[in-house]
Amino acid sequence: MSHRKRQLSLAVAVGLLAAGGGIGTAHAAAQGPQPVVTKAGIDPSLLRGRGANLGFAEQNAFNARTDGTVIGPDTTPYTLASEATGRKAVSLAPGQYVEFTLPADTDAITVRYSLPDAPDGGGITAPLDVTVNGHHRQTMTLTSQYAWLYNEYPFTNDPNAGPLHPDWWTTECGCVPDQTTPAPVFPTPFRPSHFYDEQRLLLGHRYRAGDVIRLAVPAGSPAAATAIDVLDTQDVPAPLPAPDHAFDVRDFGADPTGVKDSADAFDAAVAAAQRTGRTVWVPPGTYQVNRHIIVDHVTIQGAGSWYTVIKGHQVTLPTPAPDGSVHTGVGFYGKDASAGGSHDVHLRDFAIEGDVRERIDTDQVNGVGGALSDSSIEGLYIHHTKVGIWLDGPMDNLRIKNNQIADQIADGINFHGGVTNSLIANNFVRNTGDDGIALWSQPAADAHDVIDHNTVQTPVLANGIALYGGSDLTVSGNLVADPIREGSAIQLGTRFGAVPFAGQISVADNTTVRAGTFELNWKIGLGAIWFYALEHSLDANVQVTGDDFLDNTYDAIMLVSDWGVKDQYSISNVHFSHIRVDGTGTDVVSARAAGSATFQDVVARNVGAVGVNNCGSFHFTSAGSEFSLTDLGGNTGGGTTGAWLAPWELPNTITCADRPTVVPPPAPSPWK
Repeated sequence: MSHRKRQLSLAVAVGLLAAGGGIGTAHAAAQGPQPVVTKAGIDPSLLRGRGANLGFAEQNAFNARTDGTVIGPDTTPYTLASEATGRKAVSLAPGQYVEFTLPADTDAITVRYSLPDAPDGGGITAPLDVTVNGHHRQTMTLTSQYAWLYNEYPFTNDPNAGPLHPDWWTTECGCVPDQTTPAPVFPTPFRPSHFYDEQRLLLGHRYRAGDVIRLAVPAGSPAAATAIDVLDTQDVPAPLPAPDHAFDVRDFGADPTGVKDSADAFDAAVAAAQRTGRTVWVPPGTYQVNRHIIVDHVTIQGAGSWYTVIKGHQVTLPTPAPDGSVHTGVGFYGKDASAGGSHDVHLRDFAIEGDVRERIDTDQVNGVGGALSDSSIEGLYIHHTKVGIWLDGPMDNLRIKNNQIADQIADGINFHGGVTNSLIANNFVRNTGDDGIALWSQPAADAHDVIDHNTVQTPVLANGIALYGGSDLTVSGNLVADPIREGSAIQLGTRFGAVPFAGQISVADNTTVRAGTFELNWKIGLGAIWFYALEHSLDANVQVTGDDFLDNTYDAIMLVSDWGVKDQYSISNVHFSHIRVDGTGTDVVSARAAGSATFQDVVARNVGAVGVNNCGSFHFTSAGSEFSLTDLGGNTGGGTTGAWLAPWELPNTITCADRPTVVPPPAPSPWK
């Protein structure tokens, strides 16, 4: 199109808008700046197709147009910026805004935000206005009722509480408080965390690429500041139709307005479907369910997670359940493994909205639980439960695919004890209070399981993806970003009573971003991927191949044993190949254990400290470190101190700097 024609087209569009033209004619005049679409706060071209793809586009508020204040970057725990995607967000005072240009047709948005807590805990609510091209305002009611935890594990909702465990070692004072004179004083709130929440909104109209969405805090908002992290935009498919010959839960008394409790109606529909082999159909609507629905040999199908919402209150039980639960709430549970578990269960295309605001580890208030063999969980949105999906084995052959899990008090997905031949693929997990995805082999081994092409963002505590023991496991094609504290992006650990690792463990073609966190108790930096020998030696055949470790706050790779067992357990038979490391605050490899590893075609750049920080098991013998590195060739690059894997470091030169100086790396960039 010629320059003259573009001028005429714009003039016509502006004239139509001034004359009261509709949405379509307003489009050309409302064009904003070019959208900056990211994945986990990074240019998607740097990710090589890794992570989940669930059809939405992410835009960071700090890249958008705003009259608010950009906060961050910050990797320090207990700060708003450190828990934001990309470690930065935008803070809006009443009357301020942030606006985003749509990168594609959009009829639905998800806003990740943070509001202040109430002075005594419990959260507040506050409005956020949403307009498109300056029109069509809708008001979201944001809340911090599901955010803001304080103190030591298992945390509290009280911002004024002192340490929960005065008999524990406390890193802030370097002491055991109740054994210290004078008694230490801790500022309140003590260790605030879990600041963010998210909310979804159907816009009621399909807007076009180039239209501008503004998020504005009304002048009279009760929130002194509203932090906006990201806006996710998508074009949601139309509601799914009912399957042929399905049982409609409404015919059994379910209330799609959410006024009446529909748990009994769901039970009746499930029982009828089990007798006949038909599907349970849950049409669009919001259904109140305040307890577990037990499922076995049944398919439950919704119209899509944006349309079919199953929502419940947390309910206090009159007496604790045999499993120790003191609450119940909405959730779909297979039978317990001790009773044979459930089989042939398929949960599809609906949302589970829980009401969990505190962490009580004995509570069974998870979105999906029990034991589910020969089953599938697909297309769910799970929000505000304790754990999104927690399965207790033994069980076999489960497929968990294409789900979104957000704002959990504990884990996102956990396979606990003997879950075998199962798949976790193409799931998006954000803002968990513990591991994003974990395989916990206690008391029996998880085996032959695959964690593939998932995205895990901002786990507030612990790791993005964790393997605690197990046999023949695969972690491939995942994207893990912004772990906060007491963990990092990927961990292999012999801990929590797990059985030892066995067989081959493959960690292949994953990307981590802004990992390698600071461990608050040890006061050292971790690796983006870290191996931890605490209860057994780690000596299975571990292949770490094709992974990218980007923008590491501290190390890219760490191999560590706890001080008390450093002479009992070691880490060996670990093999790194075809690895890219772009940016470390400290080292490429930190070895703080006895053992060995091999390296081949590990390319590193922007390395902040010496390439190998080799402390071994801290005996510093004349023979060198107790950890040996084998150079298999092709290990190139480094930083200001020279080649990251220099000949003088091999095989076990002691290069131990307990807390090396941190040099923040530059942002990742394309590889030649």
